Amino acid sequence: MPIPEDVTGDEIDKDVRQELQSLPKTLAEDVARNLVMVARLIDEDPEGAYGYSKVALRLASRVAAVREAAGFAAYANQKYSEALAEFRAARRMTGGVELWPVMADCERGLGRPEKALDMAGAPEVHKLDKAGQVEMRLVAAGARRDMDQLDAAIVTLQSSELASNSIQPWTARLRYAYADALLAVGREGEAREWFAKAVEADRDGSTDASDRLAEMDGVEFVDALDEHEGEGDSAEAKAADADAEAPEVPEAKADDSADDDLVDDEGDTERDEQRDKD
Repeated sequence: MPIPEDVTGDEIDKDVRQELQSLPKTLAEDVARNLVMVARLIDEDPEGAYGYSKVALRLASRVAAVREAAGFAAYANQKYSEALAEFRAARRMTGGVELWPVMADCERGLGRPEKALDMAGAPEVHKLDKAGQVEMRLVAAGARRDMDQLDAAIVTLQSSELASNSIQPWTARLRYAYADALLAVGREGEAREWFAKAVEADRDGSTDASDRLAEMDGVEFVDALDEHEGEGDSAEAKAADADAEAPEVPEAKADDSADDDLVDDEGDTERDEQRDKD
């Protein structure tokens, strides 16, 4: 797959670069450039990212960072079985637990929420950092909702992180999930309150909390361009209506007065000539 010339491979994280040092230099550069493309495209063009991940995987399948990138690219394309296999491979190589929450979410994607809940109660969760633990809580709440245990999902999300007023990278998503769970059981007033709190914390637009809040308030957003086009169409319609309603103006009759004058002049001339003859 083609890679833009401005992509050198130096853009990758230093830890990943260190992993690639086990490869020959030229090969490491090729793998690095493909990994950069995966990172660039995974949000906007997940299919493209998946393609580059397959190239990197073909070149260096024994590098944990490559297996992890392939896992996330498959996950972004909802290829949960493939993603889970790649995450497991990466975890075997590193021995880390960072991928545990997303592995559990793959189980949800495969229609196995019970398995995701089992993972949420596993010892590995205690080894996660704070961000990982919050992510695991979100996955567990999602699994509860998959099983129609809506009240249990709400309880799962209730935590010190949710109650905290400090803004962390996970705060907006946690508040959003809580608001959405409340709305699912009909607690609209509380849901609106938490959607508003999610908006306050959502500094990078990671959720659509503002849209959900506006929807609850009955606010409709009209595209400015469409509005102007509508105005133009309205003006044209009004003009057409005005033309249709305007009274019909009769065609102007030809002015025969000049011809009548000419006839009168000719008659006078003939009478003068006859008088001269007499």
